[in-house]
Amino acid sequence: MRIGEPAARAGTTTRTLRYYESRGLLSARRTGNNHRTYDENDLKLLRQIRTLQDFGFELEETRPFVECLRAGHPEGDSCPASLAVYRRKLDELDALIGELQTVRAVVGEQLGRAEKARDELAADAAAPGGPEPACELGGRQR
Repeated sequence: MRIGEPAARAGTTTRTLRYYESRGLLSARRTGNNHRTYDENDLKLLRQIRTLQDFGFELEETRPFVECLRAGHPEGDSCPASLAVYRRKLDELDALIGELQTVRAVVGEQLGRAEKARDELAADAAAPGGPEPACELGGRQR
């Protein structure tokens, strides 16, 4: 296959394939007129890289999976180095989830305080002799 076909079949660009080649993740063979050619194994490598990147893996993190496939394994994640990358990624995701849960709790508390303050202002305004509510859009009192 010439460079455009595997790029299209993997949902990427020829520029991306050239970049992966420059990083040593793909290796194209050359025709007599110096065109890059790829085979189904290269397409499998490319799809593995793209899938991992879609899941948030950095390009360098895909290298053990590519090397595993190049070593003849049927799947890129059947080698110890690939499993180590999965473990590191899970640890990273767990840390991010923890941070997001903390932020969510703080935002929830802020919302609760803001709603309570709003309700108190509304109750004060409804009481006899209470302040006139301000129009929030125009800033004028009614």
